[in-house]
Amino acid sequence: MAKMGKGWGPLHPQVAEKAEQLAKTSLPRERQLELYHFMKLNRMVEDRLGNLYRQGKVVGGLYSSRGQEATSVGSAYALEAQDMVGPLIRNLGTMLVRGVKPREVMMQYMAKSDSPTGGKDGNTHFGDLKRGLVAPISMLGAVIPVMTGIALAGRMQGKNLVALTYIGDGGTSTGDFHEGLNLAAVLNAPFVLIAENNGWAYSTPTSKQMRIKNIAVRASSYGIPGETVDGNDVLAVYEVTKRAIERARSGGGPTLIESKTFRMKGHAEHDDAGYVPKQQFEEWKLKDPIERFERHLLGNGLAGEEDLKAIAAKIDAQLNEEVDFALASPMPPPERAFEGVYAPEVTA
Repeated sequence: MAKMGKGWGPLHPQVAEKAEQLAKTSLPRERQLELYHFMKLNRMVEDRLGNLYRQGKVVGGLYSSRGQEATSVGSAYALEAQDMVGPLIRNLGTMLVRGVKPREVMMQYMAKSDSPTGGKDGNTHFGDLKRGLVAPISMLGAVIPVMTGIALAGRMQGKNLVALTYIGDGGTSTGDFHEGLNLAAVLNAPFVLIAENNGWAYSTPTSKQMRIKNIAVRASSYGIPGETVDGNDVLAVYEVTKRAIERARSGGGPTLIESKTFRMKGHAEHDDAGYVPKQQFEEWKLKDPIERFERHLLGNGLAGEEDLKAIAAKIDAQLNEEVDFALASPMPPPERAFEGVYAPEVTA
């Protein structure tokens, strides 16, 4: 179990010369820089989406994962090519790691004709089985029994795959969470569930919906392992997820991982999160996952400031092109509304 400080208090700011003490890892420098790239890409894509939202280009709501990037990126990075993952609407980092291009996400949010769903759905409501991505159904646990079924199907087909999905702290109070996880446990499915505990289910604090302090303790009631991890330490998330995936792949069954983290924005872009105490934002700002990882890379001699600036500059240039491409994509023609609605006519 990865260790955290007492409670959810702030980490003391580290001076620039000192290395941030993150989890131990066997990942070489090149792969750690790749983790940094994906986290930075995650945040910069969402920043661009925020600009598009304020310009009135986004159709519907915009959902941010700012502050939670380490959980999505670290967990997805532990998956192998044959594995399947069911990201929710805040797991943009997971989708980027699995090969989704920023332009796909941007066009999807803008309901463009060239978006993955052809303008028929919004935000990240799309999947691609070739990339091991299962489209989200609901934030409230409905993906859990689906991914359990995929894990079982993979085992029956001899594919040696592991299925992974996510749930928010609020979603752990739903029936689908219990039924899906219990089914996975009873059938010893190669399945990993990550509960992203950011302390708030929309405007309801976790203390108002459960008496336990750690969601991971629920694992024992299903007879499966449960681990709590510092969700703002990308290396810790990677290592605990890798361990759970290896256990599942070797026949050890499912694992419930609780990732302690915090979203630095409201429920959606329109929500100012006024219900969250300002002190909580200040405390978690000190644990920003990207800044912590930067201190780790710099302090351990894995990268210099120029290296990190070069990564950000490369992403910025890429996103300039991605935004231009997405904006140039036309809106779908009206007749597309009738496509894919009815089964094709079968002739004798």
